[in-house]
Amino acid sequence: MASRKPLIRLQRNKRAISPAVSEVILTSAIIVLLLAAVLFANEYLNGQVAQNEFNAMGQTMQTLGLQVDQVAWIPGQTQTLTYTTKYGQVLLRGNTSSPALTYSFFFNGTLVASFNVTIIMFAMPTSSYGVANNYSQEVYPSSTSFLQNGTSAPVCRIFNVEQLPMPDGSFIRTVVAPIVREINALINGVTYVRFYLPILNLGSNLQPSHSVTLTGTNVFYTTTSNVNNVTISVAFPSGATMGLTKNFFNFNATSQTVMAGSNSNVVEIYGGNVTVSLGLYG
Repeated sequence: MASRKPLIRLQRNKRAISPAVSEVILTSAIIVLLLAAVLFANEYLNGQVAQNEFNAMGQTMQTLGLQVDQVAWIPGQTQTLTYTTKYGQVLLRGNTSSPALTYSFFFNGTLVASFNVTIIMFAMPTSSYGVANNYSQEVYPSSTSFLQNGTSAPVCRIFNVEQLPMPDGSFIRTVVAPIVREINALINGVTYVRFYLPILNLGSNLQPSHSVTLTGTNVFYTTTSNVNNVTISVAFPSGATMGLTKNFFNFNATSQTVMAGSNSNVVEIYGGNVTVSLGLYG
């Protein structure tokens, strides 16, 4: 008689995980990975959008600088620029008691005129977009001089800057800062040296808004004959309170001297007063 083989019975392994529980764990792990990927992609896209907005506002601020030149010399002339922004805002810095910049003109060593000016800036929080501390880049013109020569020379310098920390917060900024235009002309044997400086002043409407309005109010004018040399200096009165220091503006020099030539010459200064308001129109 053949011997009977014992039946092999499968024993349940109590340590094993049931298929249902395994599926739940695997699904949860996939969901966590997907959420992490979505968050990373969202942060990356937001960073790209903020960077594109900052670059676009650089062009907008350059347009604003050109509009300053259009209204500064015509009292009553008005220009309004509108813009769209999600992460930043346009701000004004400097007032009568604490101007952003002070330009002084000396003829033959004697002070003739001094002007306090406001600056315009677009500020974006570094939490949205930033480059590096002490970052500085020229937008227009490429020179860092506050004195530009020629009929087509700008009267505003536009530059990007990131300096941390500053009293008003951590921002990367595009700045519109008034500078001096010099024009030389020889008329009937007389040398004429003319200087043009837009004087930006705070308007009555300063609430953050998506529009900037520039209004020419009046033009300061002075003329002096027989000037051998002109020295122009720039100072930073609100450096301590607002952080608008020499390093912030990064001018290549804080004083420049122009030789007017022989005694047969005339030096003229034109200071175009411009009122800057936010959200006045538009």
